[in-house]
Amino acid sequence: MKLIQLNIWSGRLERQVAGFFEAQQPDIACLQEAVSIKGNGAIFVGFEALQKSWHKPTYGFHTPMFSFKFMNRTARFGNGIISTLPFTEQQALYTNLEPKENFDFDTDDYNVRNLQHVQLDVDGKKLHILNHHGHHIPEHKNGDESTIRQMRQIREYLNQLDGPVILTGDFNLSPTSRSLELINEKLDNLSVKYRLETTRNQLTYKKEVCDYIFVSERVKVSSFEASDEVVSDHKALILEFDI
Repeated sequence: MKLIQLNIWSGRLERQVAGFFEAQQPDIACLQEAVSIKGNGAIFVGFEALQKSWHKPTYGFHTPMFSFKFMNRTARFGNGIISTLPFTEQQALYTNLEPKENFDFDTDDYNVRNLQHVQLDVDGKKLHILNHHGHHIPEHKNGDESTIRQMRQIREYLNQLDGPVILTGDFNLSPTSRSLELINEKLDNLSVKYRLETTRNQLTYKKEVCDYIFVSERVKVSSFEASDEVVSDHKALILEFDI
C-alpha cells in the first residue's frame, strides 16, 4: 500500500497537487492545511475537488480547525484524510482549543489543533491511520509546555489502539525536541530513521524537518522518501508498506 503525507498549503498549487496525486496513485493521503469548500471556481483546490482528481472512488474525512467566509461561501480550514478504502471508524480529538466559526485572522488564535483517526479494513486486518497538524510557534520548532501537553495527549490516545498504527503530520517540532520525544519513544520515526535533512523546499526560506510519518512495529516498511516534486512549501512524504 502507498500513503502520502503532505501539508497541502491550502491547495495553492492546484494543478501540481492534482497531477502529483494522479501520478502517485496512493491508497491513503493525510493532509494538513486542507480547505473544505463547496463548489468550483475557488483560487485554491478544495478538499472535495482533490478527492475527485484521483479518478477513482475515494472516501474523505475532513476535520476543521476554523472556518471563514470566502467569495460568498464557507471555507473550512483543517486536516483531511482521503482513502481508497472505506473507513470502518472515524473520529477526531481536539488537542488545543475548539473549532472556531467565522474566524477573524486579526484577533482569533489560529492554534486550534486536532488529531484525526480513521480505521481501515485491509484484507481482514485492522489498520489505524492518524493525522495531526502540530501547534505552531513562529520563533522555533523546539516546542514548549503546551506542545508537551499535546504530545502527551496523543501518546495516551495511541496507547488505547490495538493493531498496526501509522501516525502522520506536520508536527511543527524538530526531531530532537522534548515534545516529539514522547512520540519517538512510542513509534518508529521514519523521518529520523531515514535521516531526512529537511521536509521543506525552495518555496520557503525554512530548512527544518517538521513533517513526519511514524509507524508501529507491525507496519512493514517497503520504502520511504521525501519527494522533490514541488506541490506545496512542504515536501510530500511517501510511504510504501504492508501489514
